[in-house]
Amino acid sequence: MRYLRINAFALCLGAAAAAATAMLSSCGGGAGGGTVGDFTLAATPATQTSGGGGSTTYTVTITAMGGFTGTVTLSTTGQPAGATPSFAPATVVGAGNSSLTILTSSTTPAATSTVNIIGTSGGLQHSMPVTLVTVNAGTIIGQMTLADDAMELHGISDANDFRVVPGITALGIPLLNITNGPAGATNGGPGHQGPATALPAPIALAATWDTNLANTYGTVVGLEAFDLANGFMEGPDINIARTLQNGRTFESFGEDPYLTGQIAVADIEGIQSQGIIGEAKHFAANNQETNRLTIDEIIDERTLREIYFPAFEASVKQGGAGAVMCAYNRVNGTFMCENNLLLNQILKTQWGFNGFVTSDFGATHSTAPSANGGLDLEMPTGVFFTLANLQSALSANQLTQATINGMLQRRFLTMMRFNIFPNAPAFAGISMGAQTADGIIARQIAEAGMVLLQNNGGILPLNASKLHTIAVIGPYAGAAKTGGGGSSLVVPLYTVAPVAGIQNRAGAGVTVNYADGSNIPAAVTLGQAADVAIVMVGDSEAEGADDPISLSGTQNSLVTSIAAANANTIVVMKSGTGILMPWATSVPAILQAWYPGEEDGNAVAAVLFGDVNPSGKLPLTIPVSASDPDPPADGSAPAQYPGVLVGGVPTATYSEGIFVGYRHYDQNNIAPLFPFGFGLSYTTFSFSNLSINPTTFSFNGNPNQMVTVSFNVKNTGSVAGAEVAELYVGIPSTAVPEPPKWLKGFQKITLTPGQTGQVQLTLDMRSFAYWDVTSESWKVVPGTYEIMVGDSSRNILLQAPVTIN
Repeated sequence: MRYLRINAFALCLGAAAAAATAMLSSCGGGAGGGTVGDFTLAATPATQTSGGGGSTTYTVTITAMGGFTGTVTLSTTGQPAGATPSFAPATVVGAGNSSLTILTSSTTPAATSTVNIIGTSGGLQHSMPVTLVTVNAGTIIGQMTLADDAMELHGISDANDFRVVPGITALGIPLLNITNGPAGATNGGPGHQGPATALPAPIALAATWDTNLANTYGTVVGLEAFDLANGFMEGPDINIARTLQNGRTFESFGEDPYLTGQIAVADIEGIQSQGIIGEAKHFAANNQETNRLTIDEIIDERTLREIYFPAFEASVKQGGAGAVMCAYNRVNGTFMCENNLLLNQILKTQWGFNGFVTSDFGATHSTAPSANGGLDLEMPTGVFFTLANLQSALSANQLTQATINGMLQRRFLTMMRFNIFPNAPAFAGISMGAQTADGIIARQIAEAGMVLLQNNGGILPLNASKLHTIAVIGPYAGAAKTGGGGSSLVVPLYTVAPVAGIQNRAGAGVTVNYADGSNIPAAVTLGQAADVAIVMVGDSEAEGADDPISLSGTQNSLVTSIAAANANTIVVMKSGTGILMPWATSVPAILQAWYPGEEDGNAVAAVLFGDVNPSGKLPLTIPVSASDPDPPADGSAPAQYPGVLVGGVPTATYSEGIFVGYRHYDQNNIAPLFPFGFGLSYTTFSFSNLSINPTTFSFNGNPNQMVTVSFNVKNTGSVAGAEVAELYVGIPSTAVPEPPKWLKGFQKITLTPGQTGQVQLTLDMRSFAYWDVTSESWKVVPGTYEIMVGDSSRNILLQAPVTIN
């Protein structure tokens, strides 16, 4: 990068003044001679390259000369057609910097333009030329051969490349390095991967109920992926937790479409703020790992629209996701990566998605049906989008060149929009400063996502000054649980073991003893002799297989035995889903820690000792027994899950419809062990002063009608803490069956002791609507709706009706 600076004032004074006239409209004292001194313009870099639809930025520096204090107004000339310049700020007083951003469009022609940056202050006017090179996707595609097309329609895998779409240097097409995944940069390939910050599992992020933290989470993921030379992140995973035994529950955001959608939007915005493409996956209904490559999910239209689509719709419309991954499974008989209805008609047309669709690895099953059905990029390698297959499909009139061009254009334009076409990120590595800063963020998110499920007798927080010995016991107490298995597993930059974290926090005056729990009698002896026994149990979910929701091996016996030996037994659950807890009434405290990431030991210790007041809330329901969920987790309804053979095809029928998660428990009056949205604190809160405006309204002729719900939350305890205020809407079952409530809003608020804060949430038409399959549109039925506010789905504290005419 070359820094270009021209001192216009000096040119006026020197012998080169004549040569400077093209750059200076005037020199000297300014309008009427009232302005003292002059100023110079400088800009860096001298040359930028931008793809059509992308943006590029120059830094403009104004230096005051001879006591100049005037206001300099900035403008440009010479930008290419379809390009829009903007300065931030547009004026500079005296001296300072401004950023010039030039936003191009998809119609901006390929050209090399001299853009003149002009500064004007009264009678003074100076200019500074910079060069803008623009490339155009349509022009490039017009120069490509079919062999070139095939090369750009799939990834490659060899000794030097994996998760890479190759570039074509002669055409100016850069390579596209891709990395997983939802919990941090991982599983890239040679030259664009490496250790990275192992953030808490995404299910822990969802448990924060904090969109600001979700944005920060995505920012860390995007920044580190970019520093490892990636332009594309395969994440987040936003599939709904229909079944707790799904092996990838840890990798997504729980059982509710609204919570999942809002966390996903913030996560995507964070990822993409770092100049890297985010991808919403796996569209759609990739809700089990059992038979995931072949399963046919039979789902009615309303259930798709209300449960399994909303998070994807929000990711596209609100989050601006650059890419969407189509899933392995079939939906209603058609493989997702060739599902014209879902990919073309709904995703691209109805939702206005202007990014590109990639296949999950090996999820492509055809050439022409996939290309015509909406798939734009086959991954990880070319099996169907090869030169021979494309030639055959074109010759048989099964595929058109226009369709191929459209597939290329969607990806190229998206890359240009993110400025990674033609400027692919270069490997920089994750700096030591970033490692430290991102580790702090990982710890904060892990702490915020931990859910205090039980705290009988106020046993927590622990007071180190009153302890002599602590027993730390269990299979998840020895090493940090950095994440689940499979493609999302991050190689951590470092880890903090639980025993180390607890010992460091307890201090040298407290003895911390450890046993892995494999020898239960020895563990009981250790636990019995301690002031407090902390038992860490859990699961190890991984992509590719589903799991029972019971603790494996002898973990339940371990908890029961330790609890019988020590009344001060605290269970820390490190799981990626809701796990059965048959011993819950036998222990005073339970902390749901999920997979805490690389800062496991520090984060768990901070919550146990009260350095952090727990504020997490469950993003899914924890049942009393395996028969409670729907589909049940005890195998008693195989047609629902994991599916039965129908015509030789594994088929799962979603007969529960919209009654998934808490909606099922509420509808059927089933008491969960711990409900959706539940989580305790070391302080207490009260809710009051519910106000709704308006209380009577109609959406007929006014589809943009908004309803404001406000109320107060007060910290009535003795320590600072954060509470999540949850807003639910009860929709009357007039047109279609409805559950008692739907989550439609939430806000996390932090309050000091005695402090009261106001929460204000807004509801729109969709908050009250159902999907009408006859008209294929969202509809609101007239009637009385209930507005409910609480601190969990089962603890409604404020409630009032509204009338929709």
